[in-house]
Amino acid sequence: MPDTAFPLTAAFFDVDGTLVDANVVHYYRYLALRHASIAGRVWWYCHFLPRVPLFVAFDKIDRALFNRFFYHSYQGMDAARARADAENLLADLIRPCLFPGALEALRTHQQAGRRTVLVTGSLDFIIAPLARLLGVTDALSVTLGEHEGRFTGELTTPPLSEGEKARVVQEYGARHQLDLGESYAYGNDPADIPMLEAVGHPVAVNPHGALSRLAAAQGWEVRRWSLPH
Repeated sequence: MPDTAFPLTAAFFDVDGTLVDANVVHYYRYLALRHASIAGRVWWYCHFLPRVPLFVAFDKIDRALFNRFFYHSYQGMDAARARADAENLLADLIRPCLFPGALEALRTHQQAGRRTVLVTGSLDFIIAPLARLLGVTDALSVTLGEHEGRFTGELTTPPLSEGEKARVVQEYGARHQLDLGESYAYGNDPADIPMLEAVGHPVAVNPHGALSRLAAAQGWEVRRWSLPH
């Protein structure tokens, strides 16, 4: 029997670039530098910046590959302190970067009685405070391994990108007996295309590249969201 305590449709939202004008690099930089001395900041930039071309290359080749490679940057970071700092990250970085248009869309779906679900390749402990702030039903994200109180840099869950995003949306829909054909999904990147194709009402947010072309060809709804000047 359907779970009548919840609606039978949902709105799935990508986070980075869709809800928030920020991404995994911004979150990591904040956490890595929050307690760093001036010397520590110089050391961090000297070691991080040379890797940026590799990050860009991996992202162009395969988003999941980029995620696995990038999250190695967390290796050795104090896990408990990072989780505590996630609340400050929300207040200092994420909340000011929330698109007003995205918040309006999310509230509209909530008022219509739909589940609102975050689907993101960002880390669970970073997304959890945002999910609480937005009052969303669930957040589907990724998790880093830990050893002796420090992050290992290895994901313990598959990277959430491209086909994996579509898979978890379909799995979530089946688990909650949702009608995905009447559900919505919002994404801003070509890596979000499989997730958008998994629902009946895909919405391309500030689309570019392959997503822009596909949205035009398929007649998908397009939203242009920006931050206040």
